[in-house]
Amino acid sequence: MKLYDSLSISGGNLTRLKLRTSLTIAGVVIAIATFVAMLSFGAGNEEYIEEQFEKLGLFYTVQVYPIAPDPEKDTIPPRLLDKAVLEELSKLPGVRLAYPYESFTATATFGDSIFESRAQALSQQALRTKMFSEIRAGRLLSSDSCHEAIVSSRFLTTVGMLEPDSVLNDTLILKVRISSVDSGLARILPPDREYVRKRLREIAFDSLLHRPYTERLLRSELNNAMSQFLKGYMQAPDIVLETLMVVGVLNSSGPQERNIASVIVSDAVGRRLSAGVFSGDPTEMMAALASGQMFLSSDQGDARTFGHVTLDIDPKVLITPIMDSVKAKGFRPFSFAEQFEEMKKFFLYFDLALAVVGIIALVTASLGIINTMVMSVLERRREIGVLKSLGADERDIKFLFLTESAVIGLAGSILGILVGWIITRVASEVAQMFMAKEGIHGFDPFALPIWLIVAALALGLSVSLIAGHYPASRAARVDPVEALRNE
Repeated sequence: MKLYDSLSISGGNLTRLKLRTSLTIAGVVIAIATFVAMLSFGAGNEEYIEEQFEKLGLFYTVQVYPIAPDPEKDTIPPRLLDKAVLEELSKLPGVRLAYPYESFTATATFGDSIFESRAQALSQQALRTKMFSEIRAGRLLSSDSCHEAIVSSRFLTTVGMLEPDSVLNDTLILKVRISSVDSGLARILPPDREYVRKRLREIAFDSLLHRPYTERLLRSELNNAMSQFLKGYMQAPDIVLETLMVVGVLNSSGPQERNIASVIVSDAVGRRLSAGVFSGDPTEMMAALASGQMFLSSDQGDARTFGHVTLDIDPKVLITPIMDSVKAKGFRPFSFAEQFEEMKKFFLYFDLALAVVGIIALVTASLGIINTMVMSVLERRREIGVLKSLGADERDIKFLFLTESAVIGLAGSILGILVGWIITRVASEVAQMFMAKEGIHGFDPFALPIWLIVAALALGLSVSLIAGHYPASRAARVDPVEALRNE
């Protein structure tokens, strides 16, 4: 029996029993629509994240962090991310640019608003990378020494402004309390000679030969020196003010949000506002103390250290060798590309969980197909007997009923994909309206990729063929003599 003949006979039978066929196909439509809508949600979110990563160049970015010191295991102090290391990292094969993350906390005054804000210093080269390329309004900084600022979307939320253009060309004042090592050392040094004489008179020189007395004296002096240093470091800060003009608004939403501060200033302004202080990471200060760089003075070169360094990678170069080189230099690399691979695993499990709901609905629909086909076998015994008497064998009869089952599955799958797509469009509009109402950057959380359409068609067709296997086998075993005799 040819495929055309089988399709013709199957189509004629299905159109004769319109109500039964419609209800059976409706079950498949609901199941496939559920399957498509569920997986479309996972696919849409994955596509959105991948699009954001690609747009911001995060697939070609590596973050480099210092390793926290471990006094119990490390015999050699861990390396700090300083200017010399920055130059080493910039010379790695495949690295187009290495720039530091110099951030500090400042008191920001903008209009009538006064609040604590995180500020970040960036060079013009760093601002030209993809990560900082999405300007919502205005422009980038004009030079590495300009008194200008770029603010992020988070800044707009803080000052209560929704339109990016509303903050352009306005004045922003940053105030920083700088606690420097010099202010701590000043508290340790004796104020005058009389103070030194007084301290010397309090020492029992005859007892210096006794170890317990010497140890107590050293502990007392060290405790006093440390206490005075911390008081000077923490309680005697200098106040530094910078008046800046806001020239741009940067989109800071998305996966790069944690690496973009609320305020971005030029390299020179950032150096002045963060002079003599660390980035705020306690492990950085401990590493500086362990490596002997805590008390370096300004005349000993550029002794600045950074919380982390960003490497902008050539898209044609593999990231893995670069990360291995960073590890070999004694630092901890972080790659957004590796993070995205982990996220893809999560989306895979998420999609599987959602697919289970659609598969359960499809299994339920398959029971309707079995019922329809079994009823068809019982009602068409005479037809089966006639076909067999005309030369059709069991394989032809089985193929005929499997074709009929496949037609139900294919029609239901096509309609189910269409209904599922309509459902996702309605859900997407509702979701984006809700996002806009809540002030969230809107995006389409649903997608209908080719692989999902193919998967839905294949699943619907496969389940229908499996469901039709038993009725088709039963039809193939019908005895033509018995079937025609009963008629």
